[in-house]
Amino acid sequence: MGWLDRLRGKSSSGPNDVSAAMARAAEAAERGDHRAALAIWGPLAHAGTGRAQNNIGACFAEGLGVECDLSLALRWLTLAAENGDPVGQRNLAALHFRGDGVAQSDTEAMRLYRLAAEQGDSPAQDMLSWMLLEGGRSEDRPGALRWAEAAAEAGVATSMTRLGMIFHDALGVERNAVTAAEWWRRGMAAGDPDAEAMLGAATLLGQGVAQDAEHALALLLSAESKGSRLAAPFLKAARAAASPAEA
Repeated sequence: MGWLDRLRGKSSSGPNDVSAAMARAAEAAERGDHRAALAIWGPLAHAGTGRAQNNIGACFAEGLGVECDLSLALRWLTLAAENGDPVGQRNLAALHFRGDGVAQSDTEAMRLYRLAAEQGDSPAQDMLSWMLLEGGRSEDRPGALRWAEAAAEAGVATSMTRLGMIFHDALGVERNAVTAAEWWRRGMAAGDPDAEAMLGAATLLGQGVAQDAEHALALLLSAESKGSRLAAPFLKAARAAASPAEA
């Protein structure tokens, strides 16, 4: 999800006039007029509105309506995070995770993602789940499962795909190929090509779903065409297993 997506939305709290101003700024940002949006966010940010501080920081991070300036992005996003804005916490976490304008720190990124996740921010929940799982520590797997489930229920497709992997690979849960395939099916429906690739692999092997080489090939080819790198290792086998006409 790009920074622009993170600019949308009204202030999470505050008087009606603040919410109305945030709505006007969001409308300006949606039509690409970030200078107009910044003119609205500026006074609100200086008055302590966390979401406005986040949005200004996001503009400096991406060069939207202003010159890109990571030091100013860091300053504004830090203010937003300290004011408890979950989107600000998530965006500041991204700077620390990538080392943009600040020393790279997985520890600080995870701390900030957790703060945002605990406030119900689904992209932060998704990223926190990924970081816990990628850390490779068995004691982190329950947390990875918990946050992936929270993000998936909020509609985050990548967390649906991750849940499929968790159940397929028995990462802190009992292996359940049927549950894995169902999560991949949901992830595919939500638009994640990697979920489509994994469902294709499961269909090729008959794991959790009926074995069907032709359907598997179609899923794998579709996933690869959408940019998934997970499809390629299974394509040769799928072509060999499919009927000559289908292959």
